[in-house]
Amino acid sequence: MEVRTCRQCKRIFNYLTGPNICPSCKDKLEEKFQEVKKYVEDHPDEGITQVAEANEVSAKQIQRWIREERLSFSESSGVGIDCESCGAMIRSGRLCQKCKDNLIGAANDMYKTDDSYVARKHREAARMRFLDN
Repeated sequence: MEVRTCRQCKRIFNYLTGPNICPSCKDKLEEKFQEVKKYVEDHPDEGITQVAEANEVSAKQIQRWIREERLSFSESSGVGIDCESCGAMIRSGRLCQKCKDNLIGAANDMYKTDDSYVARKHREAARMRFLDN
């Protein structure tokens, strides 16, 4: 177990995983998230800065919740963040659907085998062999 200093309240705590904040600050942050989520549901057309000012939370924290896919805004609000790969506007997460599909396709291509190579090896293994005396 590791001992760290909370980046918000500067108290020492036993660190396990996640952000560098103590359990009490984590609980306060979760309460603030629930307030922001309720506010966004009640005011779907407001932007990030208006939500941040109304709830006394930083716009950076709201963007972090959007990237974590914990918070999303309605289509009518016009709120979005940039895809980390191509820069297209997205509603939540890190990548747009096109970049996700490209990433999945690249990962699938890594695990494909060359069928002609496999067929050739299979034919070679299946050939009849003769022993010369």
